[in-house]
Amino acid sequence: MASTMLSLVSVSPSASLSTHETPKGKVKLGSSFLSLNKERNNLFAKTESFGRISMVAAVNVSKFEGVTLAPPDPILGVSEAFKASTNQSKLNLGVGAYRTEELQPYVLDVVKKAENLMIERGENKEYLPIEGLAAFNKVTAELLFGADNPVIKQQKVATVQGLSGTGSLRLAAALIERYFPGAKVLISSPTWGNHKNIFNDSRVPWSEYRYYDPKTVGLDFEGMVSDIKAAPEGSFVLLHGCAHNPTGIDPTPDQWEKIADVIQEKNHIPFFDVAYQGFASGSLDTDAASVRLFAARGLELLVAQSYSKNLGLYAERIGAINVVCTSSDTATRVKSQLKRIARPMYSNPPVHGARIVANVVGDPTLFSEWKAEMEMMAGRIKNVRQKLYDNLTAKDKSGKDWSFILKQIGMFSFTGLNKAQTENMTNKWHVYMTKDGRISLAGLSLAKCEYLSDAIIDSYHNVS
Repeated sequence: MASTMLSLVSVSPSASLSTHETPKGKVKLGSSFLSLNKERNNLFAKTESFGRISMVAAVNVSKFEGVTLAPPDPILGVSEAFKASTNQSKLNLGVGAYRTEELQPYVLDVVKKAENLMIERGENKEYLPIEGLAAFNKVTAELLFGADNPVIKQQKVATVQGLSGTGSLRLAAALIERYFPGAKVLISSPTWGNHKNIFNDSRVPWSEYRYYDPKTVGLDFEGMVSDIKAAPEGSFVLLHGCAHNPTGIDPTPDQWEKIADVIQEKNHIPFFDVAYQGFASGSLDTDAASVRLFAARGLELLVAQSYSKNLGLYAERIGAINVVCTSSDTATRVKSQLKRIARPMYSNPPVHGARIVANVVGDPTLFSEWKAEMEMMAGRIKNVRQKLYDNLTAKDKSGKDWSFILKQIGMFSFTGLNKAQTENMTNKWHVYMTKDGRISLAGLSLAKCEYLSDAIIDSYHNVS
């Protein structure tokens, strides 16, 4: 720590307070300052000379003095506020993490079995290669595209294990910044809160395309297509593969075809964020249909994957970045550069989550059990969604159409509530949620649906 020496010299009581630097970097202050700080005399070393008192103090000044306090994360901050609340009726609908009907965290049975296999085999904790666990990279690409997909058979996919979805997106952003300088990424309005942070920190410019229509609480498809069409040729278009976050609103299969038409026509590069494969509809194949549609057209594309939701591996930080290329040779070169980016960033990825995924997806018995558990989790969320809709329509006598809740998919629902209304939800009803009106249905139980519907109706009708 740096130290600044202060020399305090007494003067006549009538003197005004003055401060100036001496040639030695010391600061002289008048006696008015001394009179206000008598209680701090123990900090000073005193020496008497010619009737004057000279005092010296050491003041520590941090070299990080210019570092400002960062604002709380808009999503993770919700959980912190929830934990601080003592209200018995409180609900945490902020973070997208699956809960049981008793609102407790859930570790999948198939994950426990996969971990037991690892213990039985006595697997070590040696470093993984930069690109990650080979067995994981193989099964994750096959799960995404289908094992018999030509892009897999012809080895056109460069797959690198990443630190869940966030880390995989960050690798891709660094690749864009390095090899597509000046290229813009188009992101939906709204989108997951961390998308903008990732591109900002990667120094990749971005702009938004229309997605959510507040009038219908649905998809602004015409606006979306128009904005993608108007973007500079060769832009990257970030798409949510399924269960759009935060809205829960997905394009229909026909709309996906038209989106692909425009992207192909404009020579754009599709960039998918797939965080909920199998967790949205309960079907791995259904939730990967949008990605496979683009791959079938022969388009080059990027896909980030995460296993936080569908396998409940939130803390394991396991995911992947996949780049589909026109040839295996190109895929090899792209993979080499992804590894080059990863090396100084985090060196190599963790092994535990990768082995869990490899064990589950690579074993037919465990794979079948996983699909059954995913259907159970997706089914519980669908039941909660239906119960919330039923309660809203039964209790709200205004005639408002709440059917948009049933049209949305996945763990989130975009309620249409504005910032003031969400604050009422928290301050009056102790329902903790993000300010954009998103709620996580994965954190809601059937027993709490009536309470939540009361809170929504009150906030919607009584808060402007």
